[in-house]
Amino acid sequence: MTTARQPPFPCDPLLRLRLAPHGGLPRAIDGAWWPRSYDLLAELPHLLAGLPRAWGHITSVTVSGAAWSALPGRILVVNQVVRLCTSLTASAPHAIVLIAPGLGRWDLLVVPPDTTAEAAEPLMASGAGGHG
Repeated sequence: MTTARQPPFPCDPLLRLRLAPHGGLPRAIDGAWWPRSYDLLAELPHLLAGLPRAWGHITSVTVSGAAWSALPGRILVVNQVVRLCTSLTASAPHAIVLIAPGLGRWDLLVVPPDTTAEAAEPLMASGAGGHG
């Protein structure tokens, strides 16, 4: 198991995350995340620290295997084990799936780290359901 670097507490104010408004209807995408690198071991602790408390403890994360650096099977984030899975599904090359047992599944659009701010802005807004 790998121990990920811990984010400062409270979470890094520079986290580039936008979530769709909470509503009663299921949605295909629950928000958008624009990480600063393809190093998931460095980026994931910041993302998890910035999620709403109502999402609970995320125990499983699935990312596109083609987009991210090599991953261990699990990491320790804030003293909690998080299982890392990779998917080679072509339908979701820019997505991350977060699972909290008993609470739900959340799919986030991942804006590639090397995207310019100008190009990232509409993608982030789209991932948040048009809400900025």
